[in-house]
Amino acid sequence: MTWAPQDTNATNKPGMPALAVAYARQVNADGGINGRKLKVIICNDRNDSVNAAKCARRAVKENVVAVVGSYSQFADSFFPILEGAGIPYIGGYGITNAEFTSPLSYPVNGGQPALLAGLGRQLASDCGPVALVRPDTIAGDELPNLLNSGLETGGHRDVADVRAAEDATEFSAQSERALTQATTDPTETGCVVPALGDRTNTFMDSFRRAREDYPEVRLGTVLGSVDQTVIDFTGGASSPYEGAYITGWYPVEADKRWDPMKKVIREQAFTDTRIDPADAGVQTTWIAYTVLEAVVKSLGDGEVSSDTVRRTLDDGFKVTTGGLTPTLRWQFQDVLASVGFPRLVNTDVTVQVVKDGQLVAARQGALDVTKTLQGAESQG
Repeated sequence: MTWAPQDTNATNKPGMPALAVAYARQVNADGGINGRKLKVIICNDRNDSVNAAKCARRAVKENVVAVVGSYSQFADSFFPILEGAGIPYIGGYGITNAEFTSPLSYPVNGGQPALLAGLGRQLASDCGPVALVRPDTIAGDELPNLLNSGLETGGHRDVADVRAAEDATEFSAQSERALTQATTDPTETGCVVPALGDRTNTFMDSFRRAREDYPEVRLGTVLGSVDQTVIDFTGGASSPYEGAYITGWYPVEADKRWDPMKKVIREQAFTDTRIDPADAGVQTTWIAYTVLEAVVKSLGDGEVSSDTVRRTLDDGFKVTTGGLTPTLRWQFQDVLASVGFPRLVNTDVTVQVVKDGQLVAARQGALDVTKTLQGAESQG
């Protein structure tokens, strides 16, 4: 099963289940996995805790092998149900802490913790004062420490913490405060980092107007808040994100390592406009299904079930993803267990910059933020 919100007034990720269906079509056209057909069930969690739980209960009822390449903000609603049935959750989007703590979670990226730590490392050498605009929530309270862990690798001062109501509909006050905090040193270029998830676009409406008086201030943010589709929608080369640093989990969409995914999209979903190969959700779903296929292949003619898939992953099974991630291997007590992320196994972060309206690599290779995240413990 693959689930994601669709047709809502907030975050929508229709490309994730659409890519899952295209992946299955390609696998089955090639004869299946060890001769077995791949059947994908999709579910719409509608950005709602009740529907997230319904999707999980349906997964149990349908006796699915795994929930793969999915997006939901409501881990408290679906994880207890999956855990009770022993169903692994492979390749969630990385937006909830439970995805990095649940023994049945097998994340393929480092989620928001890795993105913020990596962004801090990049901004430490490029920015003077830095202001973070984030939700005034328990989860949001963790973000300044994560960003600071990166900033401190360059001997940078602490970020200015600008809080906003989670359900805010405009951000004029926060925009002004962030810009004021980012310009406290006139000899250095200040930076503002909005980390508001699906509210980032709303924030940018206010920020664009306020920024007219602060033209030198740069932006930095993370995938999940901004991706290529958002940049296109907000004006491309004239977008307020032009020149912004954005940290991501994977290589940029133009990288040749994505060619196999693009081939599947082209051949199996060429008329489906929901699938954007530049979308981090689509990319995560691709990698998650790569993991599932590798596990099932390793089982040979043996039983394929949630139990056998889970046991294989828990026994130290290694998965390569064509260079899109490091080799993936999940062990519950891993190097980041001490900082509350025992399931976080991919600590690579790519740094991208918006140039002429396109996300391009800002540096060669990826940053490994393991030590940076470990440094966040002392700041907690």
